[in-house]
Amino acid sequence: MLFKRQIEQQLENWKANTASKPLIIRGARQTGKTTSVKKFAKTYQHSILLNLEKDSDISFFENFQDITTIAEALFLSNNISFEAKNSTLLFIDEIQESPKAIHLLRYFYEELPELNVIAAGSLLEFSMKDVKSFPVGRVEFLYMHPLNFQEYLNAVGHDTALDQLEKIPTDIFAHPILLDLFNRYAIVGGMPEIVQRYLKKKNIADLPVVYESIWGTYKDDVEKYAANATERKVIKHIINTAHLYLDQRIKFQHFGNSNYRSREVGEAMRNLDAAKIIRLIYPSTDLQPPMKPNKRKAPRLQFLDTGIINYSLGIQADMLAMRDLNKLYKGALIPHLITQELISLNTLNDTNPNFWVREKKQASAEVDLLYTCQDKLIPIEIKSGKIGTLKSLHQFIERTGHPYAVRLYAGEFSIEKAKTPGGVPYLLMNMPYYLGTKIPAYITYFVENYQL
Repeated sequence: MLFKRQIEQQLENWKANTASKPLIIRGARQTGKTTSVKKFAKTYQHSILLNLEKDSDISFFENFQDITTIAEALFLSNNISFEAKNSTLLFIDEIQESPKAIHLLRYFYEELPELNVIAAGSLLEFSMKDVKSFPVGRVEFLYMHPLNFQEYLNAVGHDTALDQLEKIPTDIFAHPILLDLFNRYAIVGGMPEIVQRYLKKKNIADLPVVYESIWGTYKDDVEKYAANATERKVIKHIINTAHLYLDQRIKFQHFGNSNYRSREVGEAMRNLDAAKIIRLIYPSTDLQPPMKPNKRKAPRLQFLDTGIINYSLGIQADMLAMRDLNKLYKGALIPHLITQELISLNTLNDTNPNFWVREKKQASAEVDLLYTCQDKLIPIEIKSGKIGTLKSLHQFIERTGHPYAVRLYAGEFSIEKAKTPGGVPYLLMNMPYYLGTKIPAYITYFVENYQL
């Protein structure tokens, strides 16, 4: 089953641009890069599909030195006339297996610009270390993530729910249906193979074997992330324990009750971040744009996919019985998923969201997410409780220069006037969890249409 992915529109835009550079699609393993490009390849008259994990395919780059000879050999072996270059897609999958192939991408752009070239790889950050000269300015990038809620709805064929998500605001009568669908998505997660198995079996009990297979693949890849035996041990330790720290900011020193030093854990964490398996989400102390992450402060951990986390924690059965999933696992699951939803929108860049902290000796405040809209930093809290419990958000509002704040919760959409304990008036937009991918559109709507 082929899912419709949001990256498809970017691929169409890239194809329509007559001056397109070779395109590199980046992202963690098994997020759907290969499937999406093979589907896109059907829009061309001809396509040449390579997998550089195969000796026969990588040999084209090992045996020949110049781009024209490589291209002519590829066209010949695929029985395609070389005159059909401008109606052909060359897809180089698993390009991380050949630093030389990565280096040569620049020459496709300079010497064969009429040939559309797409490359994909999962561990490119590590292969780039061995590239003689990376083709800076000669390639473009797109980023692939697990399915977000909108893509999940498309996969399960719920067109009316998708139509509702396009409305601002959604209809009140759609709320319980959308929340139920979101809760099921939160349990299953967005890994394509998992979603495909779920659609086939319709039973979450059939999914553990697939979760274990995917997570096992990442663990087996540890050798590729590590530079030495010590680093290998540290990465294995992190992968095996990191999900237990979802509800808190972390320190590198002795992470996971280990004896590993800050430098060792930090290097391993950054490698896993580069592989897109774990992301380090840093706080900001800013109250106005530009928002800058403060990497001297303790980060939060963000995992590739919520379904894998739920499986690792063994809480999927508990989730089935809950209406408000933010009450489970110390309130950490839904903030993690909303952050994942925002990350999924970044197909053109690899930036992470940030959260806000204000730390003093006797007290601290922490807002779950910040979002930049026009000249404002908008605080976003993800809570189950009433307005009076939004202590950190109130501290932010009392210190910034605008009245806009957002809360995501299990309730219905609303916008209300409120006051902080210090008497500062503000506007609070309450958004249901299922609108995570719609945060940018809703905040723009909020700021442009509401004033105190």
